[in-house]
Amino acid sequence: MLDDVRRALGSVVSVPVTPFDERGAIDEPAFAAVVTRMVAAGIGTVTPNGNTGEFYSLSVPELRRVVAMTVAAAGEATVIAGVGHDTARAVELATEAAGLGAHGVMVHQPVHPYQTETGWVDYHRAVAEAVPGLGVVCYVRSPLVTARALKALVSACPNVVGVKYAVPDPVRFAENAAELPEVAWVCGLAESWAPFYWTGGARGFTSGLAVIAPERSLELLARLQDGDQEGAMELWARLKPIEDLRARHGNGNNVSVLKEGLAQLGVCRRDVRPPISPLTDAERDEVTAILKSLDLEVRKGRAA
Repeated sequence: MLDDVRRALGSVVSVPVTPFDERGAIDEPAFAAVVTRMVAAGIGTVTPNGNTGEFYSLSVPELRRVVAMTVAAAGEATVIAGVGHDTARAVELATEAAGLGAHGVMVHQPVHPYQTETGWVDYHRAVAEAVPGLGVVCYVRSPLVTARALKALVSACPNVVGVKYAVPDPVRFAENAAELPEVAWVCGLAESWAPFYWTGGARGFTSGLAVIAPERSLELLARLQDGDQEGAMELWARLKPIEDLRARHGNGNNVSVLKEGLAQLGVCRRDVRPPISPLTDAERDEVTAILKSLDLEVRKGRAA
């Protein structure tokens, strides 16, 4: 299973949104539709309870339920569940994900304002040791996490098979990847950065865009795999407007843009939970224009 997870990271690693119904609860049929729609398009790796899934707004019972629903809806796709919070809860969530049928776990970058290199290793080691049969992926969002720390963790825990690197520094990424070639390196900054991290060794990239346009994300991966740099950059330019809109307000639009897109496509409602907020009317119009530019049919059938 560890090798399967390692291989699965060399692909489009989709991070589904968590749809909510008119009462604010998880819309389970809509969630299943989000996942099955991606998998039917060819997505083979799904990460429920990622930041795009509003991880920090979900209760522990909701986090468990999201993993269970993903496993049920994902078919043959590899499911890598997001876990985090305090050490004990991260361990609990990882253990439960294993019992629910997940193939691996992605450990969120700890949000504690005070961290040391040794403390970071200890946190991830506690999770990895709790689920020795699962592939573990470290979600690195801080430049303070060094190759030395990662080496110490991988040496202690052979089930740490991947790094989702989300520091916007391709040079640092390439240096770290060169020092630790035994793990799978994933561009954690999605399509906007994927062509630049590919050169440094990332053979997969995370994607929220795959929630609404999985074919385009897979097309970008295929062009990179084929060595078609010119074609990859042409597609990158076509995808950049939606990624720029998601990055607006210090990435505050990240989830709202995807849910707006899904609402306009008739898949789920646009509702988000605080501290995220819905898009403005002008931004909704931007989403409409972008969807049409990606050859997607706007129906607005499930708009809230």
